[in-house]
Formats: sequence, structure tokens, C-alpha cells
Amino acid sequence: MSVPLRQTARVGWYVLKQHLKGNKRYPLVLMLEPLFRCNLACAGCGKIDYPDEILNQRLSVAECLQAVDECGAPVVSIAGGEPLLHREMPEVIKGIIARKKFVYLCTNALLMEKKLDQYEPNPFFTWSVHLDGDQEDHDHAVSQEGVYERAVAAIAKAKAKGFRVNINCTLFDNAKPDKVASFFDEVMRIGVNAITVSPGYAYERAPDQSHFLSRLRTKELFREIFTLGKGHKWSFSQSSLFLDFLAGNQEYHCTPWGNPTRNYFGWQRPCYLLGEGFVDSFKELMETTDWDKYGTGNYEKCANCMVHSGYEATAVNDAVRNPLKAFLVSTRGPKLTGAMAKEIPLDKQRPADYVFSRHVQNAMARLRHQPMDAEPVGGDD
Repeated sequence: MSVPLRQTARVGWYVLKQHLKGNKRYPLVLMLEPLFRCNLACAGCGKIDYPDEILNQRLSVAECLQAVDECGAPVVSIAGGEPLLHREMPEVIKGIIARKKFVYLCTNALLMEKKLDQYEPNPFFTWSVHLDGDQEDHDHAVSQEGVYERAVAAIAKAKAKGFRVNINCTLFDNAKPDKVASFFDEVMRIGVNAITVSPGYAYERAPDQSHFLSRLRTKELFREIFTLGKGHKWSFSQSSLFLDFLAGNQEYHCTPWGNPTRNYFGWQRPCYLLGEGFVDSFKELMETTDWDKYGTGNYEKCANCMVHSGYEATAVNDAVRNPLKAFLVSTRGPKLTGAMAKEIPLDKQRPADYVFSRHVQNAMARLRHQPMDAEPVGGDD
């Protein structure tokens, strides 16, 4: 199955309890970034342009596990940077599994074969390998040749050892539906358990700003891909309603609190994709963030976003409220022809605020033992 039954049941019960308690905002997946350093320099990435002093920093094992406990989400996605550069990552993974949280370790796989013996197969653990298409497309996306072959070899070795392995595929405006469909066929053939797919988000610091998808193009692209995939046994690690949203059939608003982010600077607000301030605690993140300022229709930077980290939680909430709709979409698949759902109007969105990175200045001053007259660490930048 695309999502293991154990995970489906535990996460479903967690979501149901939140609804029974009347909680309108709650985390579904903790996005944990123990470091920003990476061994690739992808053109579409906005995570690796910090000064070396910042790139050299790591969250400790204790800080990682404190974030897991503080947040309480049933799923933890460990991203970066490249998490396998963190020497204590095996200990972090063991600590999360001991808490009965489902953990996805995201990696570009360059170090995966070398590090594989440091980990053990477990129902709560999944490798999430970054692959943005076939060999040509992926190596172009990561700006380095040979990465695809090494990733595929690492996947094969992990599967042979009994690990669960997903791929994380981000699509940009140069994606060709027929090539994507063939790629999905190939990863299923080599034994990948499931695909996580998402349109790319335009990180404002990313070197390449010209290949991110608009919302309309995203919907058109996924309708074409899913049409080509009819009858193919593709397994996705995402809800059927989120895939239906990608195909233009659901008018969803973002729920950024569903995937809160903890990294070196603190708890990032409002979301994993958009860093406009940091606070010291998860409680402060939830209670002091002005959530209505963000999301498509509210903020220019969010205008074209349809990324799973913002909308998967929305789809899950919809499934709980409308189980029959979710069942029908799950059995029939996304609607691929006809009118799309009404788009969110952008005429009242506030203009982009290009926030000065005071959090970087503060961190650099601390690291260099310089006095600061800025606000306390963790405050808004």
C-alpha cells in the first residue's frame, strides 16, 4: 500500500481526536531541519545560501527530540540541507521511533549507501529519496551529473535490506507529462513503495526563479500526468483529495500550521516554505502567528503555491469532514476533464514583504561572540 495501514490508522485516530476536541489548528507533520548544509547546490533551492558559520551549525539530538515532543505531530519529516551530513542522525531517528512517531528521512542519496548500515528497517521509518524525474531531468535539477544513478543504486540496496523507500518528486514548469509518467512507471518497477509529488515553490532566495509553476499550469500539468497514468499502478504517499486538488478539482486554502518547521533559528513562521520570522517555542508559533496574513489570496508570495506541505493537511481535514467524498475520489481517482474548481481571487492579497534577515545577523553575532542590541534570539526578523 502507498501508506502503511499502521500509519493510516494512527494518523487517522490522531486527526479524529483533534476534531473531537474542537481543535481548529493542529500539526500533522513536523518539518525538522537539523542543518542547512548540503552536498548539492540545486538551482531551485532556497536553503543553502547562508554564511558558512550558519551552514556549519547543527541542532543537537536533544533539540531535535525536544521539537518532536513539543510539537506532538504523529509524523516527522527530516529535511535540510542534507540530513545524512549530521553525524548524530541515527540517534535522532532512534529517538523519534522510540516515541512511536512515523519518520521520513529525506535525502539526495549521495551518502545513503555509505550510511545505510547505521539504520535498521522499522515500521515507523521510511527513506524519502529526492528524485525530480528521470536521469536527464533529475541531474539537471540538482545541477550535477551522476546523482540519479547513485540514488537508484542506493534505493536498490535499501530495498534489499528490507527498508521502506519513497521518492520525493518536485516538478517545475519544464516538466513534460509523458516523461513524468514514464518516470513514475520506472520507480514503481524498481520497487519504490510510494511517490510524494509536488509542484515546486518559488523560494525567494533560489538562484533560478524562472521555472516555478503557476497554479493554472500546475493543474493542467497534473491532469495530463494523471490521464497518462490511468491503469498504471502508481502509489502515492498523499491523500486522494490532495491529488484531486493538484488536478484542479478542490478549492482549498492553505493550512500552514499543519506542517510546522523547526530549524537552527527556531520555529519558523509561517511555514516550511516561507520564513518571515522565528520564535522560541511551538506554543508561541501557534498562538502569536497571524495566520490570516498568509496563503493564496492573502499574500503575494503565496499566490502560486500548491505544495503538499501547505495543502496536504487541508485535504486531510476535508477527508475527515467529508469521508464519502474522500472515498469516492480514492476509488475513482481525480477528475481529469471539465471545469476546474473556482480559483482563489488575488485582488485583495497584500504585497510581498521582503523581510530583512535579522535572524541571520543575530545568529552570526552570537557565533562570533559579538554584542547585540537587537531583540532576543528567536524573535521576529
